[in-house]
Amino acid sequence: MKTLHVELGPRSYPIHIGSGLLGRADLLKPCIAGKQVMVVTNETVAPLYLDKTLAALSDYQCESVILPDGEQYKTLDVLNHIFDALLRKHLDRRVTLVALGGGVIGDMTGFAAACYQRGVDFIQIPTTLLSQVDSSVGGKTGVNHPLGKNMIGAFHQPRCVIADTDTLNTLPDRELSAGLAEVIKYGLIRDPAFFDWLEINMDKLLTRDTQALVYAIERSCTNKADVVALDEREGGVRATLNLGHTFGHAIETGMGYGVWLHGEAVATGMCMAARMSARLGWLDDADVTRAEALIRQARLPVRAPRALDTTRFIELMGVDKKVQDGKIRLVLLKAIGEAVVTDDFPPALLREVIEACTSM
Repeated sequence: MKTLHVELGPRSYPIHIGSGLLGRADLLKPCIAGKQVMVVTNETVAPLYLDKTLAALSDYQCESVILPDGEQYKTLDVLNHIFDALLRKHLDRRVTLVALGGGVIGDMTGFAAACYQRGVDFIQIPTTLLSQVDSSVGGKTGVNHPLGKNMIGAFHQPRCVIADTDTLNTLPDRELSAGLAEVIKYGLIRDPAFFDWLEINMDKLLTRDTQALVYAIERSCTNKADVVALDEREGGVRATLNLGHTFGHAIETGMGYGVWLHGEAVATGMCMAARMSARLGWLDDADVTRAEALIRQARLPVRAPRALDTTRFIELMGVDKKVQDGKIRLVLLKAIGEAVVTDDFPPALLREVIEACTSM
């Protein structure tokens, strides 16, 4: 087992990464202050891992709630199922919520924990690659709105993150690739040596080589933890973690939540950001080619869907948490390993890039 730490003073917490961690009561107990626990999971994960998780929590009054599976259910209406379960069971403000699932479950459970009785503890047990390397770390929680992704939420840090790599054995290939998009992101924004490693080892990751996966998860979480420690609430450098996300969220919202997986949309968004950076004269064409080649190697899309016209695409990009004073801000690249956040680009250039990346 590898253990990293997110250093946030009194809100600091460990990230445990390894095989066979799911049933480890010794990892859970130090993070549970009271006697009550509510496990939140979904219909796909529950048959696989809920019993094992509940067994590790047998010393507590432990309840569970099972939500429908999919990005389309990341809504305020479905969030109420968690509150209904908490209230029906008379769980108090010392309850600890446990998020057992992928990014949707983690985001919704964390948001419920931030809101219930004005804030209770929660633990992240991510079961997808994307959630293990990104969404479970950093305390971003929330739900989607029909007009914009993740626009309703709160910052609420977990007590710990337990990433059991064994859960990736049941992950569909498409979901594995979607998680690799966020792994590639860390190489592009701040870790060029990791990007080089990914170019050499991508095939091992796709075949689920355990050592390669543990290394990629650890390196990704280290990058995420370092950035979050510097900028917990995204007032500066943390915004660079959103490389490709403004483009990607527009795709997810415009196509309908769940049609494109988050990682698929982010992968295409990173390609669009790279091409935008090149047109501004910041990124070499050779680096654009390297980025797109690695994304293709991960079996991810590099082009935007034709069904989403450019005008609508830009409208959706305007509903983004990085927008300031009505201006779209983008995360772009100066080089592989160097990201910047900027609104200093001609609007016509944005339109040209979207049209070029859709028609190619």
